[in-house]
Amino acid sequence: MTINTGLKAENRSEIVDGLSKLLADSYTLYLKTHNYHWNVTGPMFTTLHDMFEEHYRELAEAVDVIAERIRALGEFAPGSYQAFSKLTDIIEETEVPDAQVMIKNLLDSHETIIRHARKVITSGAIEGDEVSADILTQRMDFHEKTAWMLRSLLG
Repeated sequence: MTINTGLKAENRSEIVDGLSKLLADSYTLYLKTHNYHWNVTGPMFTTLHDMFEEHYRELAEAVDVIAERIRALGEFAPGSYQAFSKLTDIIEETEVPDAQVMIKNLLDSHETIIRHARKVITSGAIEGDEVSADILTQRMDFHEKTAWMLRSLLG
C-alpha cells in the first residue's frame, strides 16, 4: 500500500537507512552494556553495576522506539544479530576487560552513536520528518549526557 504522509519515498528510504543503523548501533551497545553490568569487578563495582543497568534499560526502551519508527515509515526493522552486525559501527565485546577499559569502550561507543545521529539529523532527507528528528534529538541527548558521565569517571 502506498504511504502518503508528505514525505518523499526516497527521503523515507534514506531516513530508514539512518534509523536502521542507529537501531543496530543501539542494540549492540545495549548488549555490550548489559555484558559489562553482569561482569564488572573492582572497587567501583556497585557504582558501575548500577549505572550500567540504568543505561542498558534506557537502551532497551530506545531500540523499541527506533524500530517502531522504521515500521511507521513503511519498512521492516532489522532484528537479527546478523543484520545488526552488518549495520553497526559499535565494536562488539568478546572479552571481559577491567572496569576502566569498560568505561573507555562504552564512551567510544556512545560517541560513535552521537556522530551517526548527528549525521542523520543534519541530512536533507530529514527535513519535514519532525518525528524522526525528535527521536534522533532524544538519542543524542541521552548519549551525550552518558558520554559526559563516563568521561568524568576517566578523570
